[in-house]
Amino acid sequence: MSTPTLVVLEGDQTGQELLLESLRVLDRSVIDLELALEKHDLSLERRRETQNRVVFEAADALKKHGIGIKAATVTPEQKDDVGSPNRILRERIDGRVIVRTGRKLPRVRPVAGIHAPISVVRMAVGDAYGAKEWREGEGADEVAHRTETISRGVCRDVAEYAFVHAKKMGAVVFGGPKFTVSPVYEGMLKEEMDAAAARHADVLYDPQLIDATYALLLSAAGDSALVIPALNRDGDCLSDMVMQLFGSVAGAESLVLAFHGPQESGAIGGFAPSVVMAEAPHGTAPRLAGKNVANPLAMILAGAALLSYVDDRRAANASRAIYEAAFEALHSGIATADLGGHATTTEFTDAVIESVRRKLDVWSTL
Repeated sequence: MSTPTLVVLEGDQTGQELLLESLRVLDRSVIDLELALEKHDLSLERRRETQNRVVFEAADALKKHGIGIKAATVTPEQKDDVGSPNRILRERIDGRVIVRTGRKLPRVRPVAGIHAPISVVRMAVGDAYGAKEWREGEGADEVAHRTETISRGVCRDVAEYAFVHAKKMGAVVFGGPKFTVSPVYEGMLKEEMDAAAARHADVLYDPQLIDATYALLLSAAGDSALVIPALNRDGDCLSDMVMQLFGSVAGAESLVLAFHGPQESGAIGGFAPSVVMAEAPHGTAPRLAGKNVANPLAMILAGAALLSYVDDRRAANASRAIYEAAFEALHSGIATADLGGHATTTEFTDAVIESVRRKLDVWSTL
C-alpha cells in the first residue's frame, strides 16, 4: 500500500505552533502509520513575498493528494494586501462544505445542559461571502446594495452530506434556512434538504427556520445528536455559537470538503469527498505566541479527523485513538488554562501522545 501524502499548510504565530503539536501526534512513532509530509509555507510574510503564488500551489497539492492540514493564518486588513488564503484555497479546490462539530468536553460544563454532539454543515462558498456590494446616493438617502448568490449544486452537496453525516452519527438533521421569508433564494437549500430527506428515509429529519434553530438550541434538553445544514453566513455564526455552547472554540476541528462532482444518487457510501482540509476553527492568538500556553486540542483533533478519511485500517485506529486520548487527558485533569487546567501546550500534547501509543499497543494484541 502506498504512503499517503499529507499536505501541510504552515501558518502564522500560534497557528504555526499548534500545527507543529498536531504533527507530533501524527508522527509514525506515535500512530504506526507513515505519512509523507508535503509542506507549504502560507505565512503572511511568504504570501506577500510570492503575491499568493504559494497559496495556489498549496491548493493544487491538496487537489492532487486529497488530504491536508492547515495552520491558522493572518489575514491583513488592508484591501490592497494579499487577503485571505482561506478564500483562495476553498475556491481553488472547489470546496463545497464546511463541517464543525461541537461536543461535550470532559470536566467542562456546557451551556443549557447540552451534552449530545452538534454538527454544523454549511456552505463553503457563496451567499454573503464574495457577494458584490455597492452604494448609491448621498447623505441620509445613501443606499447600500449587495448581490448574493447560491447554487443548486452547493445546496445539494450541503444537504446530502448533512444526511450522510447524520447517518454516521446517529443524529437528527435539524434546522435550516428562513425559506418562508426567502422562498426563491433560501428556499433552494430547503428544497434540497427535503429531497435528501426523501433519499434517506432512515435518518430523522426535523426542519426548522434559522431563528427557531437558535432558540431551540438554547432551550432543548440537548439529549439528541444534531446535524444542522446551513447557508454560508448562517452556518458561520451558528458554528461559533455551537462551539461556545460546549465551553470552548478550541474544542473541535473544522473540515473543508470538496467532492468529485455533482451528487445525484445520494446513496450512502457513494458520497466520498475528493479533498479534505482540516484546521482549527480559531485564529492565530498572537498574544499567546511563544508562551507555550495555547490549547492544541482543536489542531490535534483536526489531525484525527483527517486520518478517518485515509483508506487504511491503521489510520482508522489511529484516528479513534487520538480522539479518545485527547478527551481522556481532559477527563484526567490535564488541560490548558483556557479549560481550567495548568498544563502547557507541550504537556497536553505529550499526554495525548503517551495515551495514543498505549492504546494502539494494547489494541494490536486483541
